[in-house]
Amino acid sequence: MTAMGSTMTEDSDLARPDPCCFVLFGATGDLAHRLVIPALYNLAVSKLLPDPFAIVGVARRDVSTESLRAGFHKGLREFATQTVDDAIARGLFEKVVAVSADVADEGSFERLRDELQNSESNWGTKGNRLFYLATPPAAFAPIANELGRLGLTQQEDDAWRRIVVEKPFGVDLASAQHLNEQLLQTFNEHQIYRIDHYLGKETVQNLLVLRFANGMFEPIWNREHIEHVEIRVDETLAVGRRGKFYDTTGALRDMVPNHLFQLLSLVTMEPPARFDAHTVRAAKAAVLSAIKTQTPEEALRNSVRGQYTAGQAGKHQVPDYREAENVARDSETETFVALRLMVDNWRWAGVPFYLRTGKALAAKRTEIAIKFRTAPLSMFQTMPVADLADNYLVIGIDPVERISLQFNAKAPGLSVSIRGVQMDFCYRDYFRAEPKTGYETLLYDCMRGDNILFQRADSIEAGWRAVEPFLQAWRNAGADGLQFYAAGGDGPDAAKELLARDGRRWREAG
Repeated sequence: MTAMGSTMTEDSDLARPDPCCFVLFGATGDLAHRLVIPALYNLAVSKLLPDPFAIVGVARRDVSTESLRAGFHKGLREFATQTVDDAIARGLFEKVVAVSADVADEGSFERLRDELQNSESNWGTKGNRLFYLATPPAAFAPIANELGRLGLTQQEDDAWRRIVVEKPFGVDLASAQHLNEQLLQTFNEHQIYRIDHYLGKETVQNLLVLRFANGMFEPIWNREHIEHVEIRVDETLAVGRRGKFYDTTGALRDMVPNHLFQLLSLVTMEPPARFDAHTVRAAKAAVLSAIKTQTPEEALRNSVRGQYTAGQAGKHQVPDYREAENVARDSETETFVALRLMVDNWRWAGVPFYLRTGKALAAKRTEIAIKFRTAPLSMFQTMPVADLADNYLVIGIDPVERISLQFNAKAPGLSVSIRGVQMDFCYRDYFRAEPKTGYETLLYDCMRGDNILFQRADSIEAGWRAVEPFLQAWRNAGADGLQFYAAGGDGPDAAKELLARDGRRWREAG
C-alpha cells in the first residue's frame, strides 16, 4: 500500500511493483501522451517502475513500433513535468511495441494476444498484465469482452491481471449499472481500477491525513462546528475541439459524479476502522449513498445550469459555445453547473454542500472551502465586528496544492483592532516536491494491487443516483432555466443567488 503523504517524494521507502506488461489501449491518443506516458516516465526517474517492464501500445489504426516510440518521445518533451533525461526516456521507450487492434476487426485481438505473449517472453514480465483503457467510454465493455474471450484476463500461476478504466463511467445510473455488469462478467471487482486522476493529487490524498491524524480537526468536523462546505472546479478552458464529446455530456455528467463527488466523499466520510482499501472505499460509498435524493421540484430549485457566450477567458478570445466545432447551434448543454446538496446522516444533518464547476471562467481554481460557524461575539459587541473575517479551512488542489486557515487576530497597535489573517501550507515550498501529473501514485498503486484510491462499483452507482434527479428535471425543463454567462466571468448570476437564498456567498479567491 502506498503511504499517503510520502508518495513520490520519498522514493527510497517504496518498493518496485512486480514485473508486468503495461497494455495501453488508445496509445496514440491525447490522454496517453499528455498524462499516462509522462507519469510512467516520472516513475522511471524515481526507479519505481517494475523491473522487468514492457509496454504494448494498442491503436485502432496501423502504427509501427518506431512511429509509436517517436510519438511518445515527442509527447513527453511537450508534456513532461520536469526536464527530460533522454537516457531514461530511451530506456523506457525501448520497451515499447505497437500493435493494431479494433473490436470491429475480427481477429485483431488474436494479433494482440500473440504480441503480448511475445513481449512477456522477451522481457520476462511473468504474465502480470495491466490493461489501461485510455479510450472513449463506448469501447470499455467491448474491449473487456474481447480480452475475456481470449482468456487474457484469467489469473493463473500466481500471475495477476488488472484493468484500468477512465471516466466517464456511464452517462446515467442505468448505463453505469450496465457497464459494471459487463465488466464484472470478465473481471472481478478487485481487478477493476476505476481511475480518477484527482485522487492522485497530494492535497486530495492528504485530506484523510488532515482529518484523521490531527486531533485539532477531527473533533470539530461535524454539523456542530461547520456551517457549510464549498467544492469548486473552475476552468478557464473552453470546450475547444471536444465539442462532439462535450455536447452529449455536459458539465454535470463530465465532472460531478466523479471528480466532485470523490472530493465530497473524502470530506464527509466517517472515520474508517482501518486504513485499507476495503474499509476506506466502503466508508466513501456509504456517505455517497447518504446524499439526499431530491424531488424534481427540489432539483430545479437547488441547481443552476449555465452556458458560456463569447468573451475573453484568460489570454484567449472565446466564441459562443454554440459556435464551437461539433456543437449543435441550438444546444441546451450546460457548460456550468452549481448544486446545493444535503448529506442525510448524523454528522452532516443540516449542513449544505455547494458544488460548482464550469468552463471558460475567469480563473482556474479547484478547491474545497470549509466554512466554520461564527464564534459568539458578545465580548466584542462594542467594537466594529461586522468586518470580521470568516473562519475558513481551504484545501487548494489546482493550480497550487496548498492548505490555508483563515482566522481573526489582533492587529498591532494600542487599540484592539481585529483583522482577518491567513496561514498557508504549500506542498511545493515545504517538501520541495517536483511537479507531477497526478497519475504517478495511481499507476504505481495499480501495479502494486492497492485500490484504496480507486472507485468501487457501489460508489459509482451512488454518485449517479444522486445526480439523476437533476438530469431528469433539466431534461423535462428543456431550455427553460438555462442561464447564459460571458466567457471570462464568474458564471451565471443565478449561482450567486443559489447561496444568497441561504444568506451566504461563494468564497472569494485569495
